Amino acid sequence: MNLNNIEIAFKIQSNRDLKNGRFLFTLIKRPFIVRTLGGMSNLALKIGFPVSWAVKPTLYRHFVGGETINECLPAVRKMWSEQVASILDYSVEAAENETDVAETMQEILRSIENAGQQDCVPFSVFKPTALVKSDVLKKASSGALTGNEMKAFDDFVQRVDTLCAAAEKSGKPIMIDAEDFWFQPAIDEVTERMMLKYNKNRAVVYATLQMYRHDRLDYLDRLIEMSKKENFIIGVKYVRGAYMEKERARAAAGSYLSPIYPTKQDTDKAFNEALRRSVENIDRMQVFCGTHNEESILKLTQYMKDKGLPNDYERICFSQLYGMSDNLSFNLAAEGYKVAKYLPYGKIRNVLPYLIRRAEENSAIAGQTTRELVMIKEELKRRHSK
Repeated sequence: MNLNNIEIAFKIQSNRDLKNGRFLFTLIKRPFIVRTLGGMSNLALKIGFPVSWAVKPTLYRHFVGGETINECLPAVRKMWSEQVASILDYSVEAAENETDVAETMQEILRSIENAGQQDCVPFSVFKPTALVKSDVLKKASSGALTGNEMKAFDDFVQRVDTLCAAAEKSGKPIMIDAEDFWFQPAIDEVTERMMLKYNKNRAVVYATLQMYRHDRLDYLDRLIEMSKKENFIIGVKYVRGAYMEKERARAAAGSYLSPIYPTKQDTDKAFNEALRRSVENIDRMQVFCGTHNEESILKLTQYMKDKGLPNDYERICFSQLYGMSDNLSFNLAAEGYKVAKYLPYGKIRNVLPYLIRRAEENSAIAGQTTRELVMIKEELKRRHSK
């Protein structure tokens, strides 16, 4: 299977879109510039300095669908014309106060309702730290909650339950994103409770496993055994992980073993092994493969063939981020696989931390930015020569 057909990859993009991408990925190739711009953007947010004039026509336009669900619809429809679905991700990353939490809850509920009404939106998603202060998750994960914090955590569990119930009613699954290592035990516990409650006949609730963590294969095995014992369907989203440098630095400062594999090769091996175990247990699982790694994608397609599963098998979905790896997304869709783009949305001040992290991740991943840039240049050249 050819995942690098650039004509298919960029079919829905205009020359203007491609030129904006060329500019961004040329910039992102330079880590020093990315770090400098990230620091300046964070400072601008803190002091209330306007940055939308610089961000909206560049980073925001390339990686974000819009400020609202309605603003995302043109991108959603354009991708769906090539059978690539969308997952609208309200990209608020941290709860500041109860007012913010209430507003975020209402927006996530709107996204769930929208998913239920659209064939081209197969999932909804939320980030736990947008619904409760991170200190509460941290203390819940270590069993150190005080009385007031217990109430805050119980309120968080109720919010998650409300979202999962809405997802069940909508007919579309909901994914609970993974977070930092020291928040994750509490999130795992709540996610398991929701799967036990809602996943009796199908996966309404999906856990997210960050496979750069060396404990996640064991955790997957535990989930599989739990599903057999308790008779529920596991929903699982696999990602490699987004906080590697921070996790390693925190472990070193705290004098505990880093939760992250020492090498990328170890992470790749664990990710691919998780896919293999999932296909072997596909009668008990629904799988969301979130990766920009071509080798992992090809391995999963091979595992599906070995198991005799069709390309469009309903229990397996591939996914990449909006604005990245269109060669993977659109070529997979052209071959009949189920594919969905993660499409962030929200106001610039809320989405900017996501955009900064996205730029830093691209800058740090050897070869990723170069590949994007080379393909864009090749497609512009191909169009020019026609």
